[in-house]
Amino acid sequence: MALSRKSGASGAGTATAERHPVDEVLKPGPMVVYGLQHVMSMYAGVVAVPLIVGTALKLSFSDLSYLLAAALLISGLATLLQTLGVKWIGAKLPIVQGTSFAAVGSMLAIGASAGGGVGGLQAIFGAILVAGLIGFVASGIFSRLLKFFPPVVTGSVITVIGVSLLPVAMRWAAGGAGSPTFGEMGNIGLAAATLLIILLIYRFLPGFFSRVAILMGLVLGTVVAALFGKVDFSRVGEAQWFAVSTPFHFGAPTFSVAAIVSMTIVMLVIMTETTADLLAIGEVVGRPADQRTVANGLRADCIATAASGGLLNGFPVSAFAQNVGLVALTGIRSRFVVAVSGVILLLLGLFPKIGAIVAALPLPVLGGAGLALFGSVAASGIRSLSVIKYEGNQNLVIVGLSVAMGLVPIAIPDFYEHFPTWFQTIFDSGISAAAVTAVLLNILFNVLGRKDDVAPIFVEAPPPGTAHATTEIRHQH
Repeated sequence: MALSRKSGASGAGTATAERHPVDEVLKPGPMVVYGLQHVMSMYAGVVAVPLIVGTALKLSFSDLSYLLAAALLISGLATLLQTLGVKWIGAKLPIVQGTSFAAVGSMLAIGASAGGGVGGLQAIFGAILVAGLIGFVASGIFSRLLKFFPPVVTGSVITVIGVSLLPVAMRWAAGGAGSPTFGEMGNIGLAAATLLIILLIYRFLPGFFSRVAILMGLVLGTVVAALFGKVDFSRVGEAQWFAVSTPFHFGAPTFSVAAIVSMTIVMLVIMTETTADLLAIGEVVGRPADQRTVANGLRADCIATAASGGLLNGFPVSAFAQNVGLVALTGIRSRFVVAVSGVILLLLGLFPKIGAIVAALPLPVLGGAGLALFGSVAASGIRSLSVIKYEGNQNLVIVGLSVAMGLVPIAIPDFYEHFPTWFQTIFDSGISAAAVTAVLLNILFNVLGRKDDVAPIFVEAPPPGTAHATTEIRHQH
């Protein structure tokens, strides 16, 4: 969409400037539909963390429901902050925020050491509050490390992001880990049917329909599942119609030095993953993330995390990689569409019964859609790696070892079982393991004594109206 503006002090003459697709405001109808598609693609990831932590702490059903509502509320607020932004806070890119899986292990350990229950939650919230504030202060310093994230690093990390998400989709397709029907042909068939629906929509339906193929696949897949009795709405009746997450609902946070140190390490891991996601979405939408953008994005991440633990009874938030994939698959790059997702998440947090309906989506249906989404994330990373120069340098070694290290916790989840806790916190995440490995190897081979060989860190944004190299493919906890 074109904007006309006058040029020159006198106003004589005009120039036409084209608004970047990231800043485009669509019509209300499509905005809501595209925003809902984002929410349905990531909802399971948002509610999984409070379910895992709340169940482990042996909370009552009412407390667990409260945690779920709080997680949705803080995810919505964080997404709005990230996409719309205020001065110095928010990347103003189409990126969805949600509760982070990276913190689950540390939160379980902190909660258990505090005796579980509500006391365990208070200890977790105290550690989250302090770690979020430390991350906020350190965001500007952290963003200055972008010179250590050239394309050989970001391409490797983006590839691992996609590959690390694929097992999640596969487990969903089989029925969900721990399900008594895990691996049954009915589950896999339902996932295959959902994926087939999505592919047929992409292939045969034009324009608007192809952009909402994931949403239509989820809805139609759920209809198919209902016909075979695989949709369970029994818990919808137990959810409240309206609930507000009030500050300190579970009591004032408590503080432990050990817990704060553990959560601060987790916060650094989350910041590394968010940096990778911000660089990835910048590539996808054709507006590469510079140092200021990354710093602002990290501040939004950290302040939302601090507010989550300090006030709103929530857990650390981070960028969701799977939604970066959705941006690339649909070609809808507007940050305001994702802001609508934030509004929807916020409403789901205020109206738990509606959220419970969305939560009733069968996991095999989510798995079928996830295969398309997450596979495109890996494809985007591969596309980025394909334009890197490999002759006369050791970039092949950097890519190979980074991907290999990223795959270790994916292929063998208990590989680091006997390593120190701090090491597990970093390397049990394939994404952070790949990022750390790629950065260190790039410093070794391309920075120390080889500054002339370092690949450019940022790619200039294409002229308005031209397609970015990675926009068509894609690339999330």
